[in-house]
Amino acid sequence: MRYARVSVGGRAVWGRVGETDVELLSDSPIEGDPQVLGTVPRADAVWLPPVVPPVFYAVGYNSPRHIAHAQAATPERPEVGYRANNALTGHGSPIVKPVEVEGRFEAEPELVAVIGRTVRHATHDQARAAVFGWTIGNDVSARAWQHQDRTFWRSKNSDTFKPMGPWIETDVDALAQTTTLRVNGEERASFPTGDMVFDPFDHIVEITRYITLNPGDVLWMGAESTCQLQPGDTVDVEISGIGVLSNPVQLEGNRA
Repeated sequence: MRYARVSVGGRAVWGRVGETDVELLSDSPIEGDPQVLGTVPRADAVWLPPVVPPVFYAVGYNSPRHIAHAQAATPERPEVGYRANNALTGHGSPIVKPVEVEGRFEAEPELVAVIGRTVRHATHDQARAAVFGWTIGNDVSARAWQHQDRTFWRSKNSDTFKPMGPWIETDVDALAQTTTLRVNGEERASFPTGDMVFDPFDHIVEITRYITLNPGDVLWMGAESTCQLQPGDTVDVEISGIGVLSNPVQLEGNRA
């Protein structure tokens, strides 16, 4: 099943995504069984981030190839950082590059786990059961800012730097898929989605030793490859079995 959030009359509404229509739902499907209120044609849907997380967790250096390319140390245990909800934007919405950004402005294609239940001190089986579904993230980064600042507050958390969507897929073996990154239709990277040092369930077990995970929390799982972006580009992140997240890139102040 595919669930999304769409804008209807300027209001965010949960929806169940079909082949041609989106069924509008009375509430979130993550914790309940909402009623169907109506439909909109899928072609007319204005896609929002498929969930606004209570907590936005992000994994770094979790791909063997990424670690080798960066000449970084392989992590000895699962660890996470945090990102800001203001950076989230939906499928089809622009990634806006601030005019002050110089140097490398990059996309990173990532699998995203959406938590579906409250969990603490999870076993691996409980961690698997805690995942409601999977979506796609694009971890946009301004590398000069990443090196200039003591934290990632600008480089990874600026408005629109975290496209996510287009929907949550609940019926897929996410780790058995393929992730593909394209810019203007040209393939820039393709890799096995599950090629990770620690998988999502390892991270859930480790996180919940100390922190309670709640319904709607998201866990971005890191990327194997990156590529450069510039205004005028369209970047697509595809994970087979889930979908395609597509966003144009615009320079700040040029939003026509």
